[in-house]
Amino acid sequence: MTHYEATALYIGLHVLLMMFLKMRVGATRGREKVQFGDGGNENLIRSQRVQGNAVEDVPIILLGLVGLSSLSAPVALIHGIGAVLFVSRILHAWGLGGSTGFSIGRIAGSLGTVVSMLATGGACVWFAISRFFMGG
Repeated sequence: MTHYEATALYIGLHVLLMMFLKMRVGATRGREKVQFGDGGNENLIRSQRVQGNAVEDVPIILLGLVGLSSLSAPVALIHGIGAVLFVSRILHAWGLGGSTGFSIGRIAGSLGTVVSMLATGGACVWFAISRFFMGG
């Protein structure tokens, strides 16, 4: 699998996950009969936060994976970051979707997302500077 194929795989998986989260908000909105805003409804607020948290973090990390692909970073690194992010977002959605309080899924999902973000940012800087100094 090439760098771009690996990145496309994780973009595709995250697009499908984001569609699922979007559909959950719509289903919750219909079930709770709230047409606009959150109506102060805890289930809808939680569902919107699950989607919103993903919207805040996923796009920038995926953009970083595109950057790593363009810098010919190891495919294993792209798979590592992409897989950790995907599992983390599922854990986060499961954890926060089930409770507004403490949950293992929410903590593990948040931690995995932060690790993915740090790894992506650090790797982008590392490979960009390395290529600059090595004339590549």
